[in-house]
Amino acid sequence: MFLFAIATIAPLTLLILGSLVGGWWVAAGIVMITVFTWAADHLMRHAAAVTGRDDEFPSGDGLAVVLALLLLAGLVLAVRAFGAGFAAVELLGLVIGWGLAFGQIGHPVAHELIHRRATWMRVLGRAVYCAVLMGHHASSHLRVHHVHVGTADDPASAPLGMGFWRYAPRAWAGSFMAGLRAESALRARASVPAPGWTHPYLGYGLGALLALALAFGLAGWGGVPGLLGIAAYAQVQILLSDYIQHYGLTRARLADGRLEPVGARHSWNAPQAWSSAMMLNAPRHSDHHAHPARPYLALRLEAEMPLLPRAVPVMAVAALVPPLWRRMMDRRARRWMGR
Repeated sequence: MFLFAIATIAPLTLLILGSLVGGWWVAAGIVMITVFTWAADHLMRHAAAVTGRDDEFPSGDGLAVVLALLLLAGLVLAVRAFGAGFAAVELLGLVIGWGLAFGQIGHPVAHELIHRRATWMRVLGRAVYCAVLMGHHASSHLRVHHVHVGTADDPASAPLGMGFWRYAPRAWAGSFMAGLRAESALRARASVPAPGWTHPYLGYGLGALLALALAFGLAGWGGVPGLLGIAAYAQVQILLSDYIQHYGLTRARLADGRLEPVGARHSWNAPQAWSSAMMLNAPRHSDHHAHPARPYLALRLEAEMPLLPRAVPVMAVAALVPPLWRRMMDRRARRWMGR
């Protein structure tokens, strides 16, 4: 548990200090999420041991809640900096730093919370996504991705050969619409019709408007592009995560016409210790799909799970260059799919 706390809270603390006073604190936050994480993964070469157990679930939830609150508070401070006379290079650093923080720490945090049973935790997870104007991910992930992963019906599952820049707009728009259809269909099947104002997508829209209004209130017209910049960079990170973790892995059609169940070989995984801790074990992705409610502390790596050749943050950089990505991944994906 200690490694999870240090790997997540430390970079957020540096970025919060950077949002308050600027200067080298901003650069330190970025360096910790990027260069330091890469170096720590190399120094800790063996897979991270599972230090948590199922009965430590409450402590894992507690860290996720603390991180969500830190992220939301940090975003407020970052946006406020856009009206506080910071230098242009400091503001650019805040956009990059908080975009990385929400994409690589905030996304796993919100992802954990929307999988929890407690309503208030799910609401907090949605608030993190709404803060970066991507509230619909809470619905598309639960109602679409987990159901249709590894098929053409899942916009978040990238087929073999599709580069990230072609994938990103398709995944964003497709997930938005698929999540909307899934939520509407679920409400239509309810025995007691729910009031229209309770539709989750209305909440996502209002959450985005509230975030933009708060940005304007904190820093005037400078706050709005500040929030938009952070949100855009965070959304790229979130899309990269889905792209990396399912690229080229598909579920087969069985003899009776049904799709095979989701298994270990339908997600890419990474064993590196520090980056896995920073992302709350999100790189142990196969086990999460097999057991969506399992606490991140208890997620496992098994021999039959496909492994990425590098840590997830490194692979995210590679994915930005499609020819490089395909050289690294296409042969591996074909091997796992038996092609």
